[in-house]
Amino acid sequence: CRTCPAAPLAFTMLQLTRVYRGNSMFRGNASLNGQLSHLLDELNVTQVLPLEPPDAWARRQDEVITYLRNFRQLVQLFNKERPTDYTNHLCCHLGCRLFPNGTAQSFYEVTLNRTAFLSFHVPNATWERRWPGELPVATFAQEQLMKYPTTTQDLQYFLNTTCVSLLQAQSARTGPWWGRGWGQGHGGVAQSSPLSLLPLAGKVSSRSRAPLVLGLILGSLALLGMALAIFLCTGGSC
Repeated sequence: CRTCPAAPLAFTMLQLTRVYRGNSMFRGNASLNGQLSHLLDELNVTQVLPLEPPDAWARRQDEVITYLRNFRQLVQLFNKERPTDYTNHLCCHLGCRLFPNGTAQSFYEVTLNRTAFLSFHVPNATWERRWPGELPVATFAQEQLMKYPTTTQDLQYFLNTTCVSLLQAQSARTGPWWGRGWGQGHGGVAQSSPLSLLPLAGKVSSRSRAPLVLGLILGSLALLGMALAIFLCTGGSC
């Protein structure tokens, strides 16, 4: 389509975590301009596109697996201190888009049990609550994420610089026709398949509104999505 506007280049990541009675289940993927680039299934992390050489990817793979194992141990520890018998399902969706005019847009959105929970405002590196109404866990998680450079300035750098640089490098290699609507989803941006993820979802019980330990878990889950993004990045500067 010669008259159709060029779709933006996009690198997007989707990471889902289910926590139930101290157990954690991980699912996720990353897509480069609508084409699957990485896949996460429990502790199995796969590079679908050869974006990194085997030795570099092997090191990154080890880092992801180590992080996930440590995270599971953390959740188990929390559960021993304050057992919970209800399910929480967290989804982290993040990435960046590069438009034909050279401008870029980055985003990080967190949902809890299919309801908007937190979002990261990239320009000023701040976390914002999205939960409809008062929820102590949302406030606590926001406060925790705002405390550390890793979840503020470092995350801002990854989304604004590392992620965008990856797309700029791809654009320089493939030319102006890269991103003109090819790939999966609208505008070349990978779309998730929520129907296949519904079994992971739970409901927020009244009990989930009180314990601060759950806020620690959810804050760690949001951090997990960011950490996976850094581990899976292919810009070479993370």
